[in-house]
Amino acid sequence: MQFVDSSLATRLEMITARSGRECADVWEEIAGGIASFSGIDSPITQAFGVGLCGPVSEAELDQLEGFFFSRGAPVALELCPFIHPSLIGLLKSRPYRLEELSNVLVRELAPGEKIPVPESALEVREAAPDEFTRYSEVVAEGFSEYVPITETLRRVVEKFSRRPSGRCFLALADSKIAAGGCVSQEERLAEFYGAATLARFRKRGAQNLLIAARLRWAVEQGCDLATTTTQPGSSSQRNYERAGFRVVYSRTKVVRNNS
Repeated sequence: MQFVDSSLATRLEMITARSGRECADVWEEIAGGIASFSGIDSPITQAFGVGLCGPVSEAELDQLEGFFFSRGAPVALELCPFIHPSLIGLLKSRPYRLEELSNVLVRELAPGEKIPVPESALEVREAAPDEFTRYSEVVAEGFSEYVPITETLRRVVEKFSRRPSGRCFLALADSKIAAGGCVSQEERLAEFYGAATLARFRKRGAQNLLIAARLRWAVEQGCDLATTTTQPGSSSQRNYERAGFRVVYSRTKVVRNNS
């Protein structure tokens, strides 16, 4: 496995930043990163990659805060351990709070690698264009135990599923959609996202099948690396580690309200 340094971290963070930009209503490049807005209650209304390209000035942090505050949203800033120390110093002087932690995982891919198919009674295939809306409903319902289901969430999930750079896969039980997950690729890096399983279909291997299907797709695209983000210690993390992924660092989200 390659050494985890600032170059790799920047590669991983910026593919996520550009994913948010692609699906956002409004975005802006600030301090080396990308701030995206798609509604106050949208999960992609946040900034990624800030502080990875060098020192961050007070004026740049003011600009970042203005981007969100002017739209009625709090500042949500995702930070990786390789940010420049100047940003840490600036954040200390302002009323930011720790919101959540997540783990970034990666898996190396070899040219022509054969990805084994896990045993399961479920079927996995690519989603048809007329199934993207249903996929977004399934994922929103799957996420509902963590966040409220809103039209904004469903809309964002559907936009991610329709990205030209990626594919959406479905797991089916008796021809019914039980789970879904997406993958996109950029410059030989595959990003896995948008995976969820309906509660009544869990513990039947749906996510293992979806991970394998997306790994095969990534290998076919010539990718040399795959990445995803999970909650620490979650079943998702366990499933990805079983498929050969490993945690390379933890990401920290900090938030500041406009008050």
